[in-house]
Amino acid sequence: MPSPATVVAVPPSAPGLFAPRLRAMTVGSVALISLLAFEALAVGTAMPTVARSLDGLALYGIAFGGPFATNVLAMVVSGIWCDARGPRGPMWHGVAWFVVGLLIAGTAPVMGALVVGRVVQGFGSGLLAVALYVIVGHAYPQDLHRRIFAAFAAAWVVPSLVGPAVAGLIVEHLSWRWVFLAVPAVAVPAVLLIHPGLRSLGQSARTGVPAGAAARIGWACGAAASAALLHIGGQQRGATALALVAGAVAGLLVCAPRLLPAGFLRAARGLPTVIGLRGLAAAAFVGAEVVIPLMLSRERGLSPTGAGLVLTVGALAWSVGSWIQGRIPVPASRASLPRAGLSCITVGIVTVALAVRPELPVAVVVLGWAVAGLGMGLLYPSLSVLTLELSAPGEQGRNSSSLQLGDSLFAATVLALTGAVLAAGSAPGPASYASTLAVAAGLALLGALLAGRVVGGNASPAG
Repeated sequence: MPSPATVVAVPPSAPGLFAPRLRAMTVGSVALISLLAFEALAVGTAMPTVARSLDGLALYGIAFGGPFATNVLAMVVSGIWCDARGPRGPMWHGVAWFVVGLLIAGTAPVMGALVVGRVVQGFGSGLLAVALYVIVGHAYPQDLHRRIFAAFAAAWVVPSLVGPAVAGLIVEHLSWRWVFLAVPAVAVPAVLLIHPGLRSLGQSARTGVPAGAAARIGWACGAAASAALLHIGGQQRGATALALVAGAVAGLLVCAPRLLPAGFLRAARGLPTVIGLRGLAAAAFVGAEVVIPLMLSRERGLSPTGAGLVLTVGALAWSVGSWIQGRIPVPASRASLPRAGLSCITVGIVTVALAVRPELPVAVVVLGWAVAGLGMGLLYPSLSVLTLELSAPGEQGRNSSSLQLGDSLFAATVLALTGAVLAAGSAPGPASYASTLAVAAGLALLGALLAGRVVGGNASPAG
């Protein structure tokens, strides 16, 4: 058993997230999560204008794939670092890399420089994301974990509602450069709010790098390269796309299991199943989310705004679900919220799939997507809480890293495969929509059936 991290003793029942001792930490952490979410969403809105302005269409794919790859690598590095020395170092370095990357991208004279900035930014966001999870385990009492993770979930949902619109206004009325340059002005004050709480956490009692860290980073490099290839392949068409996606999936199948808990592939009880459920849910939700706007615009004649409003309903329901799970006093068992969440996602996606039949109203899609969003809100924070519960203090970084890695890699794989299916024919139609939605619903159903396996077992080291 690794030596536990040195932390300040926490009272068993703190008044709330905004108690004097936690107020600045909560505000700063939620602000940083919101900035990571906003930047991830805003860049997609701004990038077409960026590519035209810098004459960089040839590098368009790598502008997304590059930061995704460094994000994967940084999650692993941050997990190792947090377990070895505590979350302070990864937090400060994460903010530094994130801000420097944004400044490079925002002042880039050519597309190549912007890609460099995006790669640096992606590494910083990976360090930050894992460090924030570990800070929760160190700084907050256990009875507040579900509430703080619900706040993190809301911090991702709100930018999904307003981020693209705000980014569009910035691009139209100011400059695409401010999509990158405005964020550091908020990121630096946010981390300064967290600083006093970070000082009180102390450092891990470990003095050296955990055993197997070098091998783990090597596998992370392989997974990162495969993830970048997967992202680029998903933006291609025809045989090229299939070849790139196939090669990337093969690379992920080799590398990813070495980064996730032992027993992950066979859904061993405890942490391996928790990580697996997070990946299945992410893949199911993203797989359906990319189909809905296309189906509604091509088959039902909705405008892009109308189709986007349907997704907004799902985001709002996600926020409601997060709020609900944060206020359930004590779940009946560890499996209750994950099972309920995945069941809602399954039912919601199946309901959406019914709308491929033209005689059913668009309201069916709205209802189904609201149910799926509610399920994600119930599920995501509860899995984050379980990850910390099943982790020894010296393993919180590695396990938080695994949770987010599974999420990212599962979602990216399904997103690329869905894109390849939709692009396979001359034009997507009801059959392709139904097939991709059926796969998404099947992934969620598999998760619901496995949810009981979060009970029992202990935290397992990564393979």
